Amino acid sequence: MTRRRRTSREPGQPVTLKVLAQHLGLSPATISLVINRSPAARSIPAKTKDRVLAAAQALNYRPNQLARSLRSKRSFSVGVLLPEISEGYAASILAGIDALLVQEGYFFLVASHRNKPDLLDEYFQMLTDRLVEGYIVVNTPLAKAPARPAVAVSGHRRLAGVTNVAIDHDRAAFLALSHLAELGHERIAFFKGHRGSSDRDDRWRGIEGAARSLGLRVRPELTLELEGESVGGGFSPEEGYKEGYVFGQKLLARAAPFTSLFAFNDVSAIGAMRAFCDAGLRVPGDVSVVGFDDIQSAAFQNPRLTTVRQPLREMGETAARMLLRRLAGEPASSEDITVEPQLIVRESTGPAPHTSGRRSGTRRRAPEAASH
Repeated sequence: MTRRRRTSREPGQPVTLKVLAQHLGLSPATISLVINRSPAARSIPAKTKDRVLAAAQALNYRPNQLARSLRSKRSFSVGVLLPEISEGYAASILAGIDALLVQEGYFFLVASHRNKPDLLDEYFQMLTDRLVEGYIVVNTPLAKAPARPAVAVSGHRRLAGVTNVAIDHDRAAFLALSHLAELGHERIAFFKGHRGSSDRDDRWRGIEGAARSLGLRVRPELTLELEGESVGGGFSPEEGYKEGYVFGQKLLARAAPFTSLFAFNDVSAIGAMRAFCDAGLRVPGDVSVVGFDDIQSAAFQNPRLTTVRQPLREMGETAARMLLRRLAGEPASSEDITVEPQLIVRESTGPAPHTSGRRSGTRRRAPEAASH
């Protein structure tokens, strides 16, 4: 049985690797393997690893990151690039990235490029100058592969050295449209994604395919393309809600009746619901609304929003895990990593007005051109 040794350390003196090893009666090499989560530590008994980690916490041991980097010629840091940082989509993905990287002893630097190609190129170079080992790129169309290993969240273009993590957009569209079809909706309006979103084209192809399979018509007069530059419809949730409101008004101003809306994301769906309410329409009595993402605030709207849930935190964790595997020497995956969506049915969807069972004399008509 290994005995703990008395440590020779003056009060207030920082705890070194050597001191920690003496305290536990283990070799500095063993301590180093455990603290640095080295693959070679897999051969060390779990009980020993637990002792090392408990003692490090009790003695407030902090590894010397500079010395660690110099010895291994690694920075143990990752660059994360995304269009914007806000509540909802970006924050949820970052939470997943953070959880996995912190657990594995990595640090990450975040930069928002606001869909400006020159800024994106500049940030890639700046992060490279800061010796990041790889990149996680979120909702950002890439024209070419970065110079270092990369994983793209919501990435759809095949590039050498880049692993893509994306939701199954075909399945997501089918879940949303089949839900509306089962409720009797035939005249469905759509908010198409922003040109700056990497999900835009794949999601729209999924919608068109699902509509064909369900016998639904995608009507040009009921399709509006959002104009914001980022996934949130702007660079803050407030701008995204405002854009949804404006496009909800534009939809009402068209002389084309509809009974439901499938929005590109939750913030535009929430903004549109407010526009419908201000025009005297009830959600879902007169018009049903489906969003996409299931951001945190979706469940707290009035009515609560029906939406297609992206497992955003899981996608962030998966991206971080795949990048660390790449940094450990595994080759880039040649296949996309596809995650499954889930339809979350809440209060913003209901039967289409013509199938609601109300008398025609008391039923409100489907949305038409709004008077202003």
